[in-house]
Parts: sequence; structure tokens; C-alpha cells
Amino acid sequence: MTQFQSVGQNAAASRFSRVLAFLYGFAAYAAFVVTILYAIGFVMGLPVPKDIDTGQQTSLLEALVVDIALMSLFAVQHSVMARKPFKAWWTQFVPKSIERSTYVLLASLCLMLLFWQWRPLPAIVWQVEDPNAAAAVATVSLLGWTIVLTSTFLINHFELFGLHQVTANLAGRSMPPPRFREPLYYKFVRHPLYLGFIIAFWAAPVMTAGHLLFAAVTTAYIFVGIFLEERDLTELFGEEYRQYKARVSMLIPWRKSN
Repeated sequence: MTQFQSVGQNAAASRFSRVLAFLYGFAAYAAFVVTILYAIGFVMGLPVPKDIDTGQQTSLLEALVVDIALMSLFAVQHSVMARKPFKAWWTQFVPKSIERSTYVLLASLCLMLLFWQWRPLPAIVWQVEDPNAAAAVATVSLLGWTIVLTSTFLINHFELFGLHQVTANLAGRSMPPPRFREPLYYKFVRHPLYLGFIIAFWAAPVMTAGHLLFAAVTTAYIFVGIFLEERDLTELFGEEYRQYKARVSMLIPWRKSN
């Protein structure tokens, strides 16, 4: 084999691996899209095969143990894999171009497992009886989901969910360095995406015990996630992010920074 042939084969292998990485990243992104759409139906009780108030009836103890375990699995995966030390270790085995896609895929699989194995707790905590008021509360929940999705596009939706990385890798380009920005919502709260989740989870015309458990545990996790995320952002952007924290409220618009 000549040196020219060897170089040509290496180049072909490199192109093939980049194509595979792109297809993998696209599949991971597709899994995320299906999961987030199902999550909206799951929480809001829209027509999906199984929502937060349907499924296998079990004892109170079993439901609490299973549901909390499912949410804890997602929380651990979501937090640990997002930390810098884990990424440094993980990318010894997984190419950097698909690191984010792998994170997104595993998060989606954890949520799919939660949807599948969730045990309902159907006891009603509160219920909005008036149809117009109930529709208004459901609209507020849908507004929360809208804030979640639009928040991702205000930063970089496709980078956040790994598609930008595999596309750049396919084209043979490196990813640009991160830069700090404050688009739209981010001028009023530091974490509009998390705020959207809180609104979506708590604005329920019918709040069952299972839904309340889900909303309470995920809200507690959100505050843990904010603490970890802000620590990473301060390390990444330094004084620029510290000044941002001093100016802009964490979750409540126009409130004094916290």
C-alpha cells in the first residue's frame, strides 16, 4: 500500500466517522423532540398513552418510592453528566463531538423511563371547578412550556441539544468559544427556562397528589440545578457573570437580584 492510499483511506474513515456522529446526534435530537412533546402531554393530561394521573394503581408507599426513584435517576444523570470533571473523564471514551448528544439521549431515555413506570397518585389536592378558570390555568401552563422552548432558541437551541456540535464536526469545523449574552427573557431573569418549567408544572386546573409530588420534587431539583449551573457559569465567564447576577433576578422578573 502506498502512502497516498493510506492517507486516502484515513480520510475516508474520518469522513465516515463524522457522518456516523452526525446521524447519532440527529437521532439523539429526534429523541429529545419526541420526549419534550410527550412531557407536555404527560404533565398537562393531554391525549397521550399515559399521563401523570393514569397507569398502574399501587400502594401509596410503592408509588412514592418508585416515583421519587425515577425523578432521582433523572436528576443524577442530568446534573452529574453536565459537570466539567465528568465531561473531562467521559470524553476519554466518547468523542467530544457527540458528548452533548449522548447527554441529551440519556436524559431523554431517563424521562421515557419515568413516563413508562410512573405510578399515579390520583387523590385530588385541588380542582378548579369553573370551566373558564380551568381553561385559563391550563393556558398558563401552556405559556410555561412556551417559555421553556423559546428560551432554548434565545440562547442556542441546537448547541444546547447537541446538533450544532455534530453538524460542525461533519463540516470539519471547530465549535466557536462560548460567549456571554443576555437575549430577551434573560434581561429579566437569569433562568427563564427553569421559570417556564415551574409555571408549567404548577399551573394545573386539577392538582392530584402525584402531580403535586412531581411538581415539588422537580422544583427542588431546579434550585439545585441553578446552584450548580451558576457555579459553572461564574467559573466560565468570571466577573461578567458576577455582575449579571448582581443586576438580574434569578427567577422572578423585576425582583431585586437574589
